[in-house]
Parts: sequence; structure tokens; C-alpha cells
Amino acid sequence: MIGRVRSGMTQPLGASIAEIDGVSGVNFAVFSEHAALIELCLFSYSGKEHRFKMVKGQDHIWTLWLAGVEAGIKYGFRAHGASKPHLGIHFNPHKLMLDPYAKAVDGKPSYQTDQQLMMFDFGNDLDNHALAPKAIVTADDFDWQDDQAPNYSWAQTIIYELHVKGFSQLNPAIPPQLRGSYAALSHPASLDYLKQLGVTALELMPVAFHADELHLQRRGLSNYWGYNLLAPFAVDNRYWSGRAGTTPASEFKQTVKTLHQAGFEVILDVVFNHTADSDLSQPTLSLRGLDNANYYWLTENGEYHNWSGCGNALNLSNGNTLQWVHDCLRYWVQEFHVDGFRFDLATIIGREPHFNRHAQIFQRIAADPLLKDKKYIAEPWDIGWGGYQLGNFPDYFAEWNDRFRDDMRRFWLHYQGNMGLFAQRFSASAAIFQHDQKRPSASINYICSHDGFTLHDLLTYQHKHNQANGEDNRDGHGENYNNNFGIEGETEQPEVTRQRHAAARALLATALLAKGTPMLLAGDEFGHSQRGNNNAYCQDNEITWIDWTQQDQQLLAYSRAIIQIRKQITALSVHDDWWNEDHVQWLNQQGQAMNIADWEDGGSAGFQILLDKQWLLLVNRSGSGQDFQLPQGEWNSIPQQDVVSDGKYLKVEKTGLYIFYR
Repeated sequence: MIGRVRSGMTQPLGASIAEIDGVSGVNFAVFSEHAALIELCLFSYSGKEHRFKMVKGQDHIWTLWLAGVEAGIKYGFRAHGASKPHLGIHFNPHKLMLDPYAKAVDGKPSYQTDQQLMMFDFGNDLDNHALAPKAIVTADDFDWQDDQAPNYSWAQTIIYELHVKGFSQLNPAIPPQLRGSYAALSHPASLDYLKQLGVTALELMPVAFHADELHLQRRGLSNYWGYNLLAPFAVDNRYWSGRAGTTPASEFKQTVKTLHQAGFEVILDVVFNHTADSDLSQPTLSLRGLDNANYYWLTENGEYHNWSGCGNALNLSNGNTLQWVHDCLRYWVQEFHVDGFRFDLATIIGREPHFNRHAQIFQRIAADPLLKDKKYIAEPWDIGWGGYQLGNFPDYFAEWNDRFRDDMRRFWLHYQGNMGLFAQRFSASAAIFQHDQKRPSASINYICSHDGFTLHDLLTYQHKHNQANGEDNRDGHGENYNNNFGIEGETEQPEVTRQRHAAARALLATALLAKGTPMLLAGDEFGHSQRGNNNAYCQDNEITWIDWTQQDQQLLAYSRAIIQIRKQITALSVHDDWWNEDHVQWLNQQGQAMNIADWEDGGSAGFQILLDKQWLLLVNRSGSGQDFQLPQGEWNSIPQQDVVSDGKYLKVEKTGLYIFYR
């Protein structure tokens, strides 16, 4: 039963269990500068709504403290005020708004019928509380015991990007009731596989609570990737096993704890560039109905700057939005012990409105004792003016290097680009990153990510096959620098198969052995296919789920071997400074140091890279067999390489990257 009601505390925002004058209750706090009144709405287990007028306090924060309220109760907010569309101000008290600080959420917004959609239409007076998602008051009682993160240096870090559900949904070694869940990620079968593979950090695609867009729901699809933020503090229950005695949050915490014990770091993919409110034609769920003009970048006419391509762009130059993002990062570190964050379309978080590498959010992270030593990764672009900012993020950020991705694809699959360009990318793209206090690890080297073709499909399809997305194959990247080697789709033709296998190994070895931080897309290590779909964001099915019964065992063994080799190369696994002649030497096919003529020739047929004077990489991308003379010494070839020696020259028959050691 609800007892005493009084004004509350302005911090922390959201709902928090708080004791006042020896009485237990819950403090509610929400920001709105432009609202004339905010109502707190509590919902009993029967669904009955109880409304309470909140009190406006310092810094436009509305508060209320209620005695007798406990964890588990559902709530939302109704915002009253004069709408001024030309200023980007919109209010409708008939619509229930989700708390931006919601720690748990009940219900997903559904617009599958016209009647449901009408209830979320911000332009009418229909009350939508029966269908609106509601926040849930939570209490943290998880026992972390002596949890210790592995704390790998950047030089030791090998990233494995995965989708929580897709990683285990089809894994027969996982109990059926756990497949696709957080718990499956820390199941012994998953841990054993990841240990054998040798990666050190799991970069999880969004696990925060997200919504499915209207156009997807109308097509019977869902947002599988999860980049449609609704409640960034809440663990999404889509990946919860539902086991008795657990919640989505407790299961995720146990997963992080177990992964730490097994030697893995956990990096979260977070989305602070836009929210699920999308544009003004879409349903209003949270921020737009509470204080639209403060949360988003607006034009002079009160419309959205759509720098995200998803309808709106968050404005972190405003204090409340900045605090919201900062508080969220702290929450995931403090409450869930995560080890870092990858920021989707990260240019937006640094906009003021031009991109500023010294933006407030970057300064806050660097100055926060809880956050400053975590790992930070930027996707260094958005679609707005001046949006491409590769190499320009703060020194403590690593960045997805799409120049590495594209140039290495062109080098191996289109025979474009010379040795000098290859050397630039292989040397952590020094021309881009070697400034200020940036280190080589700032370059995240990858060939494939969730966004685009898988490695297998990059070498199997010349064209994207996204028909299942329902957009007549218009969506997805058109320029992929891919090569199907003459046959579209799967084939058993021996020569095509041979070329595809050689290209896969060359691309994997290039990414995993280059200076910088390597990232591997889950499933690429053994040939996972998405049937040619290069924009599978809405395919929560067998198209995206990793099929563990269809592994290329030879490719998997090769991937494991390359990762172990990386860990043995001192220049890659220990030093996070820039290479010197003790670390790397560039040699021609005759095993001699490259001279000006060799560089100008561009290594069109082949060249060699000597690392730590112990590891030798032979690069042949000529499309035909080549002779190499190795440097003096006894050299051993790693397994699974087709090389022939006549005692003086080494004959390399196929295009590829070949590895030797002494």
C-alpha cells in the first residue's frame, strides 16, 4: 500500500529505492524543462493506474518520493504542456512515456494493427496506457563475490563481434532451453569454443532494450541487430532464458562474471546517436514526449537533423542528454562490470554541432575514475556533414578502420592497390592514426562486421541478395569490393572453391597479423553464410543464426593457428608503440631489403614481411605461382600451406599470405 507522498531527490534520475526519515520508499526523478506538469503513473498488478503530480525542482528535474512502494511495481510518466511544433516542443498527456532511466521494461510497443498504431499516434487523445511499455522499479542484490576483469592491454586484445542470440541459437551443444540466451554465452560449450579459438574480448551487439520499427512490424519482421534504442539502462529480455529465480539483468550479470572467470572481457555495443522515437511520423515512446527540444538536434523549424539516418540525432551538447549518456555508461560499468563500449555512429556523440574531439562526453569519460580505464571504440562516422572522422577521436579511443577493410579487400580480391598501400594498412594506418598520443591499437583492423557480407559471402556472391528484407533488394551496401570468382553462390567447382579458400585465408591472416587491434566477426572463422544478405538487420532466423553443423573445419583450424601465432609475435602482442626496424622489415621476393625501385614497382607479384626477425610472411597476390628466396636461416612452414622448395627458391603456387618461423 502506498503511504506518505512528498517531493523527492533530484539525483539519481529514474526510480531508486530510497529511505527517508527511516521509512522505505522509492524516489522518482525525471528531467523536463518545457513541461508544465509531469504526472507519475503507477500501475497495480491488476493494471489499474494511479497518478501523482510531481514537483519541479532544481535543473528542471521533477521528483516524487512514495513510501510503501517496492521493487517490481510498474510506472510511467505523463507530460503536460503547450505544444510548439515550430520550436520542436511536443506534449500529449494522453500518452504514457517510458522513463529514460528505466532499469527494466515490461512490454514491447506493438503496431501490427491499425488500431494499435492509433493508440501511439501523438496527434490524438486516445489513452494508450494499456499498450505502452512501462518501466519497472528494480533492486540490485547480485553477489559479484571477487569478480575480476582480465584487463588485457590493447596490444593483447583480439575482439570477437557477436550477436547474443545468433551465436548460440543453433548450437546443438547448448541445452535447448538456454539457446539464444545470455546464459548460453557463458555455457561451458561456448567457453570451451572461445578459449580454443583464442579471442580475448567479446564485443556484444546491443543488449540494451530496443524496439521494433513500424515498417518491420508491418512486414512481420523485427529489429534483430538491436540498434533501435528505447531504454539504454535496461537489459533486453529477448535474450533472457526465462529460468526461475533469474531476471534478464541477473542472468546477464552472471554471464559477465563467468566470462571474466574464463578470461574474456565484455565490450558492449551502445547506441547514443538516435532513439526509437525516430521521426515525427513515428510513434512517440519516451524522450520526444518528455522534452523533445532538449534531447535532439533540431533545425530552425523544430524538425530533426537526421544525421543517424534513423529519424533523429541525440544532442549531447545539452546538459541533460550528456548526463543521461554519462550516467548510462557508469551504470553498465558499476552494475554489470562491463569492460568497455563500442559507440555506434560515434561522430554524433561528439557533435557540438560540428564534431569536436574534445567534446564534453569525451572529457567526462576521461575524467571519471570509474570509466577512464575502460576500453572505448568508435564507429567513426555518421551521415551528416563532416561525419567521417576516422583517426580524429580522443587518444584513448580505438576506431573501426574501414580503410583497412576496403583496401585489404581490394588488394586481395581485385588486385588493386600497391605494396605501399598494403604496408600502410598493415602498419596500423600510421598516416591516419600516428598523431598526438594515438597508438597503433587505435586501428581496429577487420575484414567483415555485422554490417555487410560475412567473409564466406564476400567470396561467394558478387551481388547482394536482400530480398527477404522486404525492400526489393534496394537496401544494403552496393559497393563491397567482393569477388565470387566467377560463379554466383555456392558451388563445388574445384578451381573456384580453391580460389575462395585461398582468399579467405589471406584475408583472415591479414587482419589477424596486422599491427593494430584485430576484430573477427563471429562465424567468419569457419565460413558462416547469410545466403548473400549483406544487411540482415531484420532477419531473426536461420539466415543470421550461426549454423554450427556447417563448419569448415580446415578454415577453423587455420583461424585458431593464426590467432595463436599473433600471440607469439612480440611486435603484435606486447608492444603498442610504433614499429621500428627491430620490429618489422620489408623484403622483396629475393629476401633483400626493399629499395626505392622495389617500392615503386609496388610489389605487384609478391614481397615478404619479417617480424621480430623470427616470423616471415610471404605475400603473393599475383594470381599465379611465384618464386621467393627466404632470408638466411632455417625456416619452417606452418601447416596447411602449399609450398614447394627446390633448395634455393620457395615456390608458392597460389595467391595468399604464407607464414614461416624460425
